[in-house]
Amino acid sequence: MPKRARGAQGKKITLKMAKNSMKITVDGKRRLDLSNMGIASFPKCILKLSDIEEIDLSRNMIKKIPDFINRFTKLRYLDFHTNKIERIPETICQLELLYYLDVSNNKITTDGLPLEITQLKNLRILNLGLNAVEMIPTTIGTLKELKELGLFDNRITYMPEKITKLPKLKNLNVMRNPFTTPQVPVEPIDTIDRIENLYLARKHLLCRPCLKKCIREREKWSKVKQIAELDEEPDFSGLISPNSVAKQDEASWRVNK
Repeated sequence: MPKRARGAQGKKITLKMAKNSMKITVDGKRRLDLSNMGIASFPKCILKLSDIEEIDLSRNMIKKIPDFINRFTKLRYLDFHTNKIERIPETICQLELLYYLDVSNNKITTDGLPLEITQLKNLRILNLGLNAVEMIPTTIGTLKELKELGLFDNRITYMPEKITKLPKLKNLNVMRNPFTTPQVPVEPIDTIDRIENLYLARKHLLCRPCLKKCIREREKWSKVKQIAELDEEPDFSGLISPNSVAKQDEASWRVNK
């Protein structure tokens, strides 16, 4: 009798594996790094490590952030970029210490964004780029500590003015959205203080849109003999997430509390 084909269940993470993946950050925080490991579901075993402060589950195949995510009460950093997530659970908004949340390059829609996000009073960096969001909740405009907001490559047609006028917002990326109203926030994008950097990343770790973008820029530059004669610099503005690309010094992009 032929064996039945098994579905893609992903790699199973044990508590021992999780403990071996623990690291200490440059500022002395405990970080669990399970990125790029072929995980298809959030590993329940790490509930035994509920006092950790940072979790990186990026570049996997996870479809759902569990409701029990709120049990990680000390969590300040959460990275789920490049998975298959469709919604952010309301319970994530109970993480009062959270300052960094990256869910870019997933399948999140407007319905998948909780209105309770206003409870994240300490949130400084929020990356929702490369999703399927059509409308941004105005509640994001209550996040007074927000410094960076990534909304690039979505389906947004209107940007609430309340969000563009957040007092501490320094980096707003809304590129490649189909804006159809005159309220498109052109001025905040032009006047925001920026530091443009060139990052290096392995080809197989880039998402398809980012890879195509890099290839186009490389081809454009290869046709020029002298870079100094170029009037136009390459545009890597879509790559704003520090964990989606490699950067030499971890301390240089961390937010100091």
